[in-house]
Amino acid sequence: MAFPQVEAFRGGENLIRVVGHRGARGVLPENSMIGFDFSLSIDVPLLEFDVVLTADDVPVITHNHRLHAPTFRDTTGRFLAGEEPKVSSLTVEQIQQFDIGRLDGQSAYGRRFPDQAQLDGIRVPTLMNLLELVESPKYGNACLMLELKSDPDLAHDASHRQKFVKCVLQELRAKSMSSRAVLHSFDWNLLEECQHQAPDMPSSYLTQLPDNSDDVGEDSSKAVCPDFRGRRDEIPVLVKEAGGSLWCPYFADVTAENVALAKELGLCVAVWTVNEHDDICRMIELGVDAIVSDYPGRVQRHLSDLGIRWRTAH
Repeated sequence: MAFPQVEAFRGGENLIRVVGHRGARGVLPENSMIGFDFSLSIDVPLLEFDVVLTADDVPVITHNHRLHAPTFRDTTGRFLAGEEPKVSSLTVEQIQQFDIGRLDGQSAYGRRFPDQAQLDGIRVPTLMNLLELVESPKYGNACLMLELKSDPDLAHDASHRQKFVKCVLQELRAKSMSSRAVLHSFDWNLLEECQHQAPDMPSSYLTQLPDNSDDVGEDSSKAVCPDFRGRRDEIPVLVKEAGGSLWCPYFADVTAENVALAKELGLCVAVWTVNEHDDICRMIELGVDAIVSDYPGRVQRHLSDLGIRWRTAH
């Protein structure tokens, strides 16, 4: 089956797509409406972001399963200290009391993004907030790479998987966005549930080899991602066999061989998360379909300098 939203992420001759990671995390607060609007406004209509369920079953856009201390401030303006509460233990109203517009520059996580603008009054968006933004005519070409964040504590709970997928799909279908979203996860069991409930939508398989170090200050994928140790060059075949339309590997795991194999199998290849100049250049040389980056403008600049397009003709 050909999916139009997969084709939106697919490159081609003299064409590599750019995907705004959590909006544009390098320059604006991550997973925020202002960050998403920024990426869309600079002609990057492809967004990758993370969805977690609240206690009242509202899909909200945030990366970690717990409120992230380096990015969440309480009503007094202080960054969180002590044990981080789980998103799933709070209602959407409670979560939106916190401000996510600044980074704690004293934290290891905050030091990773020294150029991020510092803002006040920025709240965790709901999935519906973003769907309403891309529903506007000026962003009618936007497509979403929607990562369903699998909670390791619930990864083996089939009823939770069913509810999570159902809640996400209800919102996508309510806004007629099924043809503009890709369902995306490290948890292959969760993607199987997506295919069961939404056979009309494509699946994107995130992968990371276990020998890579985890990103500082972020939930690790390794608790829910299959262990591909020693099987790097087989991964595209496994993705295809699982019913995937798109393979989204960690950029350090890709080779000329496995990119070529994935393309032979008809998979679209979108690499994450590529921020440094040398790494961007290597991904361009490998001919991946799409580059997911915290700095979408940086990737645009590289492509522009090389005469490579990141969008099809309007």
